[in-house]
Amino acid sequence: MIVLGIETSCDETAAAVVTGERRMLANLVLSQCADHAPYGGVVPEIAARSHVDHLDRLVARAMEEAGVDFAALDGVAATAGPGLIGAVMIGLMTGKAIAAVHDLPLLAVNHLEGHALSPRLIDEGLAFPYLLLLVSGGHCQLLLVEEVSRYRRLGTTIDDAVGEAFDKAAMLLDLGYPGGPAIERAARDGDPERIALPRPLAGRPGCDFSFSGLKTALLHAVQAHDALSDGARADLAASFQRAVTDVLADRTANAIAMLREEETQPTALVVAGGVAANAEIRQRIEELAARHRLALAIPPARLCTDNAAMIAWAGIERLSRGLVDALDASPRARWPLDEEAGLASGAGTPGRLGRRA
Repeated sequence: MIVLGIETSCDETAAAVVTGERRMLANLVLSQCADHAPYGGVVPEIAARSHVDHLDRLVARAMEEAGVDFAALDGVAATAGPGLIGAVMIGLMTGKAIAAVHDLPLLAVNHLEGHALSPRLIDEGLAFPYLLLLVSGGHCQLLLVEEVSRYRRLGTTIDDAVGEAFDKAAMLLDLGYPGGPAIERAARDGDPERIALPRPLAGRPGCDFSFSGLKTALLHAVQAHDALSDGARADLAASFQRAVTDVLADRTANAIAMLREEETQPTALVVAGGVAANAEIRQRIEELAARHRLALAIPPARLCTDNAAMIAWAGIERLSRGLVDALDASPRARWPLDEEAGLASGAGTPGRLGRRA
């Protein structure tokens, strides 16, 4: 089985060719970071125009690198949401066109399902059900991955996603964009205990997250300085990163306890999404998994950030189960994995710094 994957949910244009034997014949990602850096966040119109300019050529390059033609494909998988609607439309329409012209099955993939299933692309032995901590620029959730297309949400953010919080924190500290890597670099020279910052919801029941108050506390800490020295900036970055890490570990520990109370035994703890590339977060989750005697699965960094290999793999998982889509599949700006889960208690109130661009 060979599937072409297309990913355009946000600011990465990506195309990949993946086989059912877990071989990535091609995995190309064109980043738009330089285009969005002057604005401190993703500008939807710029993202969509860049996808239009580059996607066709990137697909052609991926096919050439993979050494296959369209006749060799068994399906075309394209992100259908959630994401910036203009950006999603471009990738999905491209996937539909290729599928229609070459009479191939279309797999309209949920971007979050791509992240959720990406560890199975690397680890053939990873079996369902497993506990997933999904941490990215637009999402922060804990889910029980029961099977392909079957997910149970245990907790979600009630305000900002963790990646968004990193972006806003980096903007406050004048560290540049994207915020996650910038905060991590600055934090290496800082003292994580130097600045007292809150751990929202930590120690409370449940598995939901909140980062808006932490972000506001960082704003107040920055405003307490007439001018930020390099040392103060590093301390603030380290303290913010530590606070985020503490919150993620606390809520994940609650999810493990919740599953065990109901006698559900996950096969592993999985961390996916762009923020999973953060070394301090990875180390803390490794310690948490070891303490609870859970196997840990974290995809390599290239599969944590947005990429088309995970979309192609999700397409293979769906195609192998007969879960194909019609050519009238609609792009979706919002698309929860657990469609029966409602809003988290307290959700819907943006933080003082606003939401991601």
